[in-house]
Amino acid sequence: MGGTSGASAPDRATPSAAATVGELGEFGLIDRLTEGRFQPEQTLLGPGDDAAVVAAPDGRVVATVDTLVEGVHFRLDWSAPEQVGQKAVAANLSDVAAMGAVPTALLLSLACPGTTSTEVLDGLASGVWDAAADAGIGVVGGDTVSSDTIVVSITALGALEGREAVTRSGARAGDVVAVCGQLGWSAAGMAVLRRGFRSPVAMVAAHRTPRPPWRAGPVAARAGATSMIDTSDGLLADLGHVARASRVHIDLSSRLVPVADKLRDVASALGGDPLTWALTGGEDHALAATFPSEDAVPSDWVVCGEVRSGTGVTVDADRWGGAGDPGWRHWR
Repeated sequence: MGGTSGASAPDRATPSAAATVGELGEFGLIDRLTEGRFQPEQTLLGPGDDAAVVAAPDGRVVATVDTLVEGVHFRLDWSAPEQVGQKAVAANLSDVAAMGAVPTALLLSLACPGTTSTEVLDGLASGVWDAAADAGIGVVGGDTVSSDTIVVSITALGALEGREAVTRSGARAGDVVAVCGQLGWSAAGMAVLRRGFRSPVAMVAAHRTPRPPWRAGPVAARAGATSMIDTSDGLLADLGHVARASRVHIDLSSRLVPVADKLRDVASALGGDPLTWALTGGEDHALAATFPSEDAVPSDWVVCGEVRSGTGVTVDADRWGGAGDPGWRHWR
């Protein structure tokens, strides 16, 4: 993790005595974020130099980046800093998994005001490192800069282990569509938080710290998945990307789309529609994939549709009846 400051001399405040990032200084912050942290064997050179070195036995590297902005992707009155860190990692692990790869390393870029409490930064860092450790990988580098708000950006690297990447463009007419992971839970959790509640805990936790089934991505690749995507923007919106890239029509069956009983309970209490949440709610980071036949679908996956000739995505052979364009988009 290196710095790009224009200061003439490093500012190294005593980490334990500093109350804010400004008091800690850039290099003190880097030390605080990295010292004493475990690195796995694929990290050949970790934080402290101009760049990291990570083993890539396959000769290819899968790379992805995702950014969380305070007030857009998270609120510190809704989520603890540790949860924000975990959420940032989850989004990237899901993208690596959607290519059929296994994660190998993370890089962390952190921007924040100088008045940010070191407690907040400690929490963010702990969340990132804990999520990385759960995946068996390390945080090998990154950057720290000042900004008007907190911005957490994670770059994740992955390995294909000799397989071809599973892209969005491989779906073919006759394939089946399947999903793995929770659908609509994060949207339900956000609806609960917006009402000023903190329970059901499972739904709120799904929004604060989504648990993508990233281990299922390589399993699907080995099983012969023809295309795959992570549902960060909602199932319909993301399958729309697959349909466009593959030049096919995807039709989902509403009775097959997995809608958990807990999701129905929350929808009933709040006056929401559980199917709408499952189809259009983002940030669950579930995986959606197409397979040549139902026999090829791994056991943890649920078949919920089919691929046909044509274009677009439908539900029960009709265009989705929800208002507007389904799923999350920035700048609209």
